[in-house]
Amino acid sequence: MRFFKSFYCNLFIGCLLSWSAMAQDKDSVSTTTLNEVVLKYNVTQHQAHVSPVPVQTLNSETLAQLNSLNVADAIRFFSGVQLKDYGGVGGLKTVNIRSMGSQHTAVFYDGVRLGNAQNGQVDLGKYSLNNMEEISLYQGQRTDLDQSANGYASANTMYLKSKTPKFSNLKNYEAEATVKTGSFGLFNPSLAVDYKLNDNIAARVSAEMVSADGEYEFQYTNGSYDTTAVRENADIKSYRVEAALYGNPSGKSSWHIKYYHFDSERGLPGAIVANVFSRPQRLWDQNNFIQGEFKHKVNDSYFFVIRGKYASDHSRYVDPEIVSLDGILDNKYFQKTYYASVVNTLKIKPFWEISLASDFEENTLDANLYRFAYPKRFSMLNALASNLYFKGLNVQLSVLSTTVNETVEAYDTADDLQEFTPSVMVNVQPLKTPDLRLRAFYKNSFRMPTFNDLYYTFVGNTYLKPEYSEQINFGFSYQHAKQQSFFEVQADVYKIWITDKIVAVPGTNLFRWTMLNLDTVETTGLEVGLKSSFKLSNQFNLTSKVNYTYQEAIDVTPDSNTYGDQIPYIPLHSGSATVMAMFKDFKFNYSFIYTGGRYSQKANINSNYLEPWYTHDLSANYNLRLFKKSLQFGLEVNNVLDQQYAVIKNFPMPGRSYRFTLNYKL
Repeated sequence: MRFFKSFYCNLFIGCLLSWSAMAQDKDSVSTTTLNEVVLKYNVTQHQAHVSPVPVQTLNSETLAQLNSLNVADAIRFFSGVQLKDYGGVGGLKTVNIRSMGSQHTAVFYDGVRLGNAQNGQVDLGKYSLNNMEEISLYQGQRTDLDQSANGYASANTMYLKSKTPKFSNLKNYEAEATVKTGSFGLFNPSLAVDYKLNDNIAARVSAEMVSADGEYEFQYTNGSYDTTAVRENADIKSYRVEAALYGNPSGKSSWHIKYYHFDSERGLPGAIVANVFSRPQRLWDQNNFIQGEFKHKVNDSYFFVIRGKYASDHSRYVDPEIVSLDGILDNKYFQKTYYASVVNTLKIKPFWEISLASDFEENTLDANLYRFAYPKRFSMLNALASNLYFKGLNVQLSVLSTTVNETVEAYDTADDLQEFTPSVMVNVQPLKTPDLRLRAFYKNSFRMPTFNDLYYTFVGNTYLKPEYSEQINFGFSYQHAKQQSFFEVQADVYKIWITDKIVAVPGTNLFRWTMLNLDTVETTGLEVGLKSSFKLSNQFNLTSKVNYTYQEAIDVTPDSNTYGDQIPYIPLHSGSATVMAMFKDFKFNYSFIYTGGRYSQKANINSNYLEPWYTHDLSANYNLRLFKKSLQFGLEVNNVLDQQYAVIKNFPMPGRSYRFTLNYKL
């Protein structure tokens, strides 16, 4: 009862503040419409420059030129990121930032967190770039005070911003049709329509299908012989539909409501072991959610944000290789999420803002498993944050209170968990010139064990403790802009400590593992990013980016047999480079990605060592006018040198492949 009283009290106070403030006299300040396209680039660069945490952003123009099909493909070009990719168009793709594990990265879609209480991972391969306006990665947290309390909860945050309606030439509609096809039997049509209902309300509908057989050749060796095989059971067929309404009824308020549907069936090709090249496992996913956001600026000193979400997820996993008296293994899972958030922001002085954010979330999981726990988790988060802005100095202080109450049917109810996690972030201009900024932050965070960690049959451990992390970061940003050129360099060094890391250890046999709090991991890292752009003439632009990452992530668990060893799948050295050229109606892109040597297991021995890999990708786009509309042709060549490699051991990646794109704007 204490948990519910605390939540409803906070929610009531937040709503009361919001609606009582709305009753105040309206502000008479007039508004001015600015050129969004021209302003956007400068604002994005400036925000990253003055941010006390490292920020990396890919906007829609960059995303259109990269050789990327989905969000997972695009974030490979961020520094400090390891993408766990199991291969193919439909392969599972999760993100690991600064060696902390995917569960320590929160992914937000249009301001609301994407959750998966079952395994704590977000499959980024599900989110297409066809409807994506911007992808931003924050090591630490965003400094914007309009964010929900969930924005303060994770060690790293990634924000996905979908496209919003934009109209030109006094039109009340815009439409865009795209078809992509290429290697592995890929067929990927999509359609997006924007419609202006009136001067204050607009709608956007986006739909997409992805179909691929997933078959590609790869080379295999087991030490005795080499052969060329074909990846099988890697097919996928998926459908995505998004429908949204956007409103700006008074000029001081804005709102949107979005419905999202994703449905897929895919094969799981499995690991290539013991000369077995084909696996029969299948996976079905269905994800539905509806979410909304309402922002209102009461006056120059106060505004509030209300967000809400309902999500229903269904997955089914079939494994014909596991047979019992009840038949083949056929597991079904049903997740539901209810979420509400209220954010109140007050400007006390011109240089001082404070924010109070309160979130409530309920997660439930149902399954057809034997002796399943049927868990239900209630989470309440309250974040108090303060921003101080002085000339050449920005300081943010925040503290997050997290209360978790969990109930299950098959086990005793655990006590409520209460944690307080602070953060301190600073950005300073040390010289008179604004080109150079120094930054530093300290952040404390934790992540709850997932439902699978706690309750999965024969594996889960109901006595698991949360996984805690601490990180410190020191860095700088230097930007220099002229009329025809722009140059930027960012560099950060950091230290991260993770304690009570949750790991799986084998039990009495290989079929029954146990989840335990065992490992302690210490990471020391360096990230460097360079970016330059030149306008060589009115029709020729050249942009280049280079990222480099060094990460020493070692096991420092006392009395561990692998003490001092690099943890699995974390390379010491990694990096990427891109060069983009624009000449008249022609665009060209070259991309290079490098991942150094790493180990597939905890023990750093030769048999676990994985060789470095790198890929070269090329793409070209040409735009022409057809019936006074824009028609764009695109050609991509991925892995130009046909390198054979694996991101995850025994999961071979595709060699050279091709993709063709046709885009027509109505």
